[in-house]
Amino acid sequence: MELRSVEELMDLLNACRGTWDTRQRTGDRVDLHDHALRTAALLRRSRPADKELQVAGLVQPIGRLLWPGDTAGHDDRTADAVRGLLGERVSRLIRRHSRLGTPVDDDLVSLRQAEEEGRSAGFDAGVLEDWRTVLELVAARNSRLGAVD
Repeated sequence: MELRSVEELMDLLNACRGTWDTRQRTGDRVDLHDHALRTAALLRRSRPADKELQVAGLVQPIGRLLWPGDTAGHDDRTADAVRGLLGERVSRLIRRHSRLGTPVDDDLVSLRQAEEEGRSAGFDAGVLEDWRTVLELVAARNSRLGAVD
């Protein structure tokens, strides 16, 4: 599966509402939609200029919706699904965020920390529509870069 538009991605993120994921270590349940918004909001606070990192945090849960039984492969599949639309960096961050072996970079650490904190943080992270412009910006930047190559 390959996502072709921001609208298609927004639809998937909206569909995550009411889909629950169980954290493997603690058994805590989290709504994927809320988790995505909180993760992205935390990244916006800590790295306000890094739109690609924020978008990686926002979209990484869609794999759990699309491939619910594939716990081992959903990050890889999500990375593949968004690469054409959102670019190589967003794809790489999604693919590697849960594999924090060596080498570890600051982006992956930030993403992983925000994801963990986003599971339990109790704050209003806004609404998905607030992220449309950021998604469109990252998609447009990726489209321009792809056209240059």
